[in-house]
Amino acid sequence: MDTQNPSAPSRAQSRIAGKNHPHAGGLVHDHTRHTTRFTVIGNHLAQHPELSGLAIGLGVHIQSLPAGARVDIKTLAARFPEGTTRIAAALRELEAHGYLRRERRRTPAGRIVTRTISCNQPGHRRTQDHQAAPTRKKRTPGPRKPLPAVPQPAYPAPALLQRATDLLAGLHRHDPRLLLSAHDTAHLAPGVAAWLERDVGPTAVHHTLTADLPPEPLCRPAALLAHRLTAQLPAPPPFRAPAPPPTVRHPFQTCEDCDRAFRSPTPGACRDCRSTPLAAG
Repeated sequence: MDTQNPSAPSRAQSRIAGKNHPHAGGLVHDHTRHTTRFTVIGNHLAQHPELSGLAIGLGVHIQSLPAGARVDIKTLAARFPEGTTRIAAALRELEAHGYLRRERRRTPAGRIVTRTISCNQPGHRRTQDHQAAPTRKKRTPGPRKPLPAVPQPAYPAPALLQRATDLLAGLHRHDPRLLLSAHDTAHLAPGVAAWLERDVGPTAVHHTLTADLPPEPLCRPAALLAHRLTAQLPAPPPFRAPAPPPTVRHPFQTCEDCDRAFRSPTPGACRDCRSTPLAAG
C-alpha cells in the first residue's frame, strides 16, 4: 500500500505554545498497520464538509463491499439501525456528490434492472464508462467442412445404390435426429452400398447406423454416419469360385439319313451317320 499519509501535515510544526505536545489536548492516533481485510478510503469522503455522518458512514460501508453486493434501501436498513427514510436520504446525498450512480440496464433475459455504481473518486469515471458499449459482431457462419469420405462399392449398380438410398431415407423413423438432406443422402449412399455389397443385410446396416447414439443433440448426423460406415466397414466376403455353367440340353432332331432321333441345336445327320463316310474312306 502507499506509505504516504494524507492526514499528516506537509511539514513539521513548531511546538511553540504547547501545540502538538503529547500532554496537550486533542486527538492522538494509536495505529497498527493493516495487512489484510482493509479498504482505502479517501479523506475527501471521510472528512467531507457537506455530507452528513450517516452519508459518510454509508459511503465508507459501500466502498468496502465486494462487487455484486446488494446496496438497496431495504438491505441497508436491515443492516443498520437507521430506518429506510434516513438511509434513503443519505444515499441521495452520496448520489448528489458523485459517490453513487444508478444506471438501468436490460439483462439478456429482457428484464430491466438497476445497477448501483460506487465511485471512490467522484469525477474520475473509467474510460470505458464514457465510451459506448461495443456492438457485438455477428458471427457469420463460414463454409461447412465437407463430410468425411465413405467406402465405395466395387460395382455401383443403380439397383444397389437405390437400396442404399432407401435405407438412409428411413433412418429418421428410428431417430428423428437422423433426418438427412438429399445432399447428405447422396454422399452416404455409396458407403451403404459398399456394406450391402459385402453380404451385410439391410437390418445389420440399419443397426450399425442407429445403435448407441449419443443422447445430446447431433450437430451433424451425416458426419457421424459417415464415420461409422468407414470405421466399422466389415471385411470382404471370402472368395467363391464361379459355379460351372449349366449343361445345355438341345432339342431332339431326326437324322436325315437313318431317321434316328438325336439331340442337336440344328437339323442334319446324327453322329453315326456323319462318321460313316469317314470310316468308309
